[in-house]
Amino acid sequence: MFLRFSFLVVLCLFFSCNSEDTDKINIGFSQCISDDIWREEMNHSMQVEADLHPEVDLEIVISNRNVKKQIAQINKFVYDKVDIIIISPLESIEIVPAIENAYDSGIPVILIDRKINSDKYTAFLGADNLSIGRLTANYIASKTVKPIRVIELMPDDFSSPTLDRSLGFNQVAERSKNIKEVITLKPYTDGAYAQLLDSVSFEEVNSVFAFNDLIAKWAWSVADRKGIANNLKIVGVDGLLGPDQGIEMVLENKLKATILYPTGGAEAIKLALRIANGEQVPKNNELDIVLIDQLNADIMKHQLLKIKNQQADIENQIDAIEEQERLYSNQNNLLKITFCFLLLILGLAVYSIRSIFIIRKKNRQLLINNDKITIQRNQIEKIAKEVKESNDAKVNFFTGLSHEFKTPITLITTSLESLREMFGTKNSPIPFEISLIENNSRRLLRLVNNLLDFRKVEDQKFNLRVSKTNIYTFSNNIFKEFEREAIRRNIEFKLIAIATDLEIYFDRSLMDKVYFNLLSNAFKFTPDNGKITIELKELQNSIQIKFSDSGIGIPDKELDSVFKPFFKGSNNRKNSSGIGLFLSKQFVDLHLGEIEVQSVHGSTFIITLFKGNKHFNEDQITVEQDISDFTETTSSLSFDLFEQDLELTNSANSDKERYQILVIEDNKDLLQFLAKKLAQQFEIYTSDGTNAIEKATEEIPDIIICDINLPDKNGFEICATLKDNLTTSHIPIILLTANSDKESYLKGLDAKADLYITKPFSYDVLMQSIKSMLYNREKLRYYFTNNLFRENPTLQIKSPEQKFLIDINDIVKNSFENADFSVENLAESMGISRVQLYRKTKAILGYGVNDFINNFRLAKAQELLEKSNNNISEIAYQSGFSTPSYFSTAFKAKYGESPAAYRKNFKNQ
Repeated sequence: MFLRFSFLVVLCLFFSCNSEDTDKINIGFSQCISDDIWREEMNHSMQVEADLHPEVDLEIVISNRNVKKQIAQINKFVYDKVDIIIISPLESIEIVPAIENAYDSGIPVILIDRKINSDKYTAFLGADNLSIGRLTANYIASKTVKPIRVIELMPDDFSSPTLDRSLGFNQVAERSKNIKEVITLKPYTDGAYAQLLDSVSFEEVNSVFAFNDLIAKWAWSVADRKGIANNLKIVGVDGLLGPDQGIEMVLENKLKATILYPTGGAEAIKLALRIANGEQVPKNNELDIVLIDQLNADIMKHQLLKIKNQQADIENQIDAIEEQERLYSNQNNLLKITFCFLLLILGLAVYSIRSIFIIRKKNRQLLINNDKITIQRNQIEKIAKEVKESNDAKVNFFTGLSHEFKTPITLITTSLESLREMFGTKNSPIPFEISLIENNSRRLLRLVNNLLDFRKVEDQKFNLRVSKTNIYTFSNNIFKEFEREAIRRNIEFKLIAIATDLEIYFDRSLMDKVYFNLLSNAFKFTPDNGKITIELKELQNSIQIKFSDSGIGIPDKELDSVFKPFFKGSNNRKNSSGIGLFLSKQFVDLHLGEIEVQSVHGSTFIITLFKGNKHFNEDQITVEQDISDFTETTSSLSFDLFEQDLELTNSANSDKERYQILVIEDNKDLLQFLAKKLAQQFEIYTSDGTNAIEKATEEIPDIIICDINLPDKNGFEICATLKDNLTTSHIPIILLTANSDKESYLKGLDAKADLYITKPFSYDVLMQSIKSMLYNREKLRYYFTNNLFRENPTLQIKSPEQKFLIDINDIVKNSFENADFSVENLAESMGISRVQLYRKTKAILGYGVNDFINNFRLAKAQELLEKSNNNISEIAYQSGFSTPSYFSTAFKAKYGESPAAYRKNFKNQ
């Protein structure tokens, strides 16, 4: 009996230990390429992750760049009915039917690294190759200050990573002003790349975008052989660790940078397990990419080495686990041979249980290590974020402080205008002190503008607007600005030009700053009785502008540093910011020109600009008026103004009723100044910004002048709120700001501002702008009043004012026959107060709501007199008048004759 029991126990142990595990998850992976280190890393990480999960049975097959072979591998996986298929497709078209067949058969399909032209797959895992191309283009563009040519080295295939990287790169390159041209080379062999690179002229080429680090290595080899490797910035993709791999080549300065492109092997197994466990996974699973350059290559190397060492530990532990499982199997086999070895089997069982605990302990240790890595990564990201926030805070403080200077400068310049006008009326000479204040306020403004320009240059926010300009006239106007200073100091100041009809394309505003910086330096360092010359010279394809002075000169050893920011010569004893010449060079470089300096007796700066406009983009070319009397103004307007002095007529024709202006400004001095000046011609309301919207809604002024930087809501928000409010949408708004950049101007347009004036501004320009707006409002009012009551209105202006008039017109049209219909009824129907309705209607039409209703009724009565045979009394009641006598009186007051006389004259025509 015991023997039978023992035999049954042995049989049970035999069959229980040898029964196959029915809970295995079978995963098949079809790899398209084998001769690639990156692919080997993918296979390796996938196998390591699979080994961590005993329930996973992973089979990796490789097609060796043979699409037909890969199709056969996929079909075999379908035939074997694996649980999940992972595919890295060789190409995106021919292989699609095989993938769709697998998906339609009910097997989840995970695409890794490459996409296909179909949506029949369960999930995609890989990095965003569009972002890789864009990141690379932005990186290359950020490392140059002038337009360059870039070589794009890409494999000769049509895989989705190749196409997306090229598309993303060229999208940014086409918009970037620093990337002039992208040259694409597409072969896939070392020799072919060498031949093509040898055929390329590297003039103006300083960057190469290689689609992987192997191609980048080939490019560096060719560049090294040509002797241009040190000047060529090569960026690769993959960022693998090891000899001749991306990170090592960055550290060896062979590559400028590489993009860490994760293989996703481990993540693919994790994603497959989630699908196998019945979880809903996203269709697109994106892997993070990281740009590795000299700043972080060493950190990334150490981090990846640490991860690699940990992976090696994992593999060793997995091997140990497998060894333990083998021993466990041998022990079970011994148990199957004889029950006599029961004690040994039990001992081995205890040993096996102990091994399981050890394995679990190791697994827990691995999880702890992974958590530590995650914490370290998060700490690195946190530190990087804090550094960025700190830098942004400093930059914003610097820029904001520079902008704050413009408000007091505005007060100084506008006050000087008033003083000039006062002395002009007294026919007395302007005191020397006023001229001194005026000159120094202009100098202070230029220094502030230089600071802001310096910030723009660093952020690469300058946009050229070049136009055809007579260079002699332009130079002569600036020459006259400095002529008085030359006479005062007895300096021989000359403008020399053989021809006075030379025309060239450049940005007048930027070139004006270049001229002023160079001439200011010349006058600063040239002693009295010295000599300063501006010479214009025409060459074959360019024009030279030479600024020469007899000043202290520049030491030879310092000539190469002249155009560096914050440079100050060793022989310079004067106060200097050191950014004027730096900005001048940056502005000349934006024009694709050159600026150089020579110093023998004094200093000579030579600017060379190309003729024509072929070297500029179409969006950089504009048309501006001739500059026969061109001078730089202290105010910059964003809209054209009427040049003539506009004579405005108030709708009320009464001295007691003047146009109303609301001034919103948090600077008390500027607010008081504008209020005092404008009060001479207008009725003024003021606000410091805290109650601006309430004040505008309450008073309904004719014009609003609003600063942008306010304590509560900024000017853009106030403008947008008022323009979206039916009550105030018709009011023209002028925005005053110290911000002259493109982004602020676009915000003003988005907020629907009518005019955008930068500080410091001329009070005369502001007054002319106000008059121009009021004049235009009067023209619009005349148009509205002459078209409103027509049977088929011809109003074509799509604006809030038109909608407002159409709405009240419709309401009155449906209610005018009711003699009890009043202004209160109309205001209630419009959803606004009676006062607001009156003020808005009067602002648009020039008369009140009662007059509007009466005019509507009289227009309808006139129509009835012409077309109907009803008597006068019937027409009066049909038109909404309470009595015929009141109707007759009102009709005669408007049309100059009684209703009966009007009908008679109309019929006799």
